[in-house]
Amino acid sequence: MIGCETMVITNPNITCLEEIVESLPVKEKGLFCRIYSVTTTEGELRTPQSMQPWVRQQFGSVEAVTRQKIVKVTNMVTHEGALFNRLRNLRPIEVKDENTLDAQLLEASKKNPFSYPEENTPEDSFGRVVGKHCVTASNIAKYDGLHGLVIFNEFDPLRFSREQVIDYIDVAWEWAKRAQANQPQAKYFLFVWNCLWRSGASIYHGHAQVMLTSGRHYAKIEGLRQAALSYKQNYGSYYFNDLFHVHRSVGCALEKEGVKILASLTPFRDNEVVLICDELNLSLKEKIYEVLACLRDRLGVTSFNLSLVTPPLSQSKESWEGFPVIVRVLDRGDPKIRASDVGGVEIYASSVVSSDPFKIARQLKQCFD
Repeated sequence: MIGCETMVITNPNITCLEEIVESLPVKEKGLFCRIYSVTTTEGELRTPQSMQPWVRQQFGSVEAVTRQKIVKVTNMVTHEGALFNRLRNLRPIEVKDENTLDAQLLEASKKNPFSYPEENTPEDSFGRVVGKHCVTASNIAKYDGLHGLVIFNEFDPLRFSREQVIDYIDVAWEWAKRAQANQPQAKYFLFVWNCLWRSGASIYHGHAQVMLTSGRHYAKIEGLRQAALSYKQNYGSYYFNDLFHVHRSVGCALEKEGVKILASLTPFRDNEVVLICDELNLSLKEKIYEVLACLRDRLGVTSFNLSLVTPPLSQSKESWEGFPVIVRVLDRGDPKIRASDVGGVEIYASSVVSSDPFKIARQLKQCFD
């Protein structure tokens, strides 16, 4: 196999990213380096003789930990960043519960407040939206003035079909339109699906959050809008189009039926996928389902966060030129694991990631072939 040291790379992975970028045509390399900075370093250590049997069992060999290749990727437009080290996926992690996920869900289903949402959940002042596979409720402890829930008819959030996912999004969008009719100044929409407890869901029954805020969009989304607008002013091209081209140039993106699908080079957590589309249409909804099914069925993802962001529902004073509908979904790890997947470095510095965007991209391409 040809390794990263050569200019022809037969098995691309994140540790080869610098070499992959160097091998790009001049124009593509220039575009990549306009958005991303990539640096590679090695961490070195010495392992005591007494520790070596454990190291071999846990990491495969002593050599694997003696010199560790770490890749730092920084998005210089949005200031998102990730530190990649595949060894971190092999760290010893304490398991909280030996029961299977199915057994845990079965136990949770016995005391489930969402079983009868019309009886056990409040409704918004403008009523409920009822779909084929879900119904809305008003969130009893709100993030914002307009904050609701889309409660799935199916208890198990991992048992979702194409039709169900499309219905969840359709109902959420109808909720947003009714919410705005009730409060016309609210126009900034956010849909969030937290799947199971690792993702922050306090109730295990499948559900999503819907929010509509006024004044300006939520802080991180507003920051992204401003970064994209500055990019357009500086370079004369749209940031999200160039972001896709950069990912595709290194083999981490594909496009299907008008939807751009990226295995993020600066993921917040493992296995992050970004979907970009000009509008919230049927094609995007179907691709959301297909990406979720790919993560669940091919990569074994059992707990995830998904967000869907749109430009404002009505005219706003600030410019949203070139800002598409954006969906981000990422893996939150095994629900049986005790340790949190987010620590101080992730909160205050940069994401630390063990998954490989190139592996995710290969799985996505197989799913969409």
